[in-house]
Amino acid sequence: MTSWLEFAQQAPELAAFGAARFQSGVAYLGTLRADGGPRVHPVTPIIGEQLFLFMEPTSPKGKDLQRDARYTLHGSVEDSSGGGGEFYVRGRATHIDDPLRREEAVRASSYVPQEHYILFMFTVEFAFMNRYIDGKSNVQRWQAPEPPQ
Repeated sequence: MTSWLEFAQQAPELAAFGAARFQSGVAYLGTLRADGGPRVHPVTPIIGEQLFLFMEPTSPKGKDLQRDARYTLHGSVEDSSGGGGEFYVRGRATHIDDPLRREEAVRASSYVPQEHYILFMFTVEFAFMNRYIDGKSNVQRWQAPEPPQ
């Protein structure tokens, strides 16, 4: 399982671009409903050494992640022509009850999370970036290394 910090150490350009895209506005979290169908949620990602999200305890996205940890997170683009580019990651989410992790997420957050919010931490298993340079698509991908057997 790869943390945001480990991802940033292995793919610094990609991680820096992704952090900028996630911090530039709303991102969209994709989860899987109980029936297997997709669900998309606007969210505010928090990036520190880990990738975090706070949410209401009654949120459907939290219920989805507790049942099936797989997720994808896509940074919004600036306009219909792709603007400054697009970025997304996918991996697995873990519900976090650890007060030290919560403090870490609060310190990294751009807003003050409400006390009753629940916290999820996300691994980064795959990342994708597409920037447009001189009108041409410039795609980069990163895959987490397979753990040793």
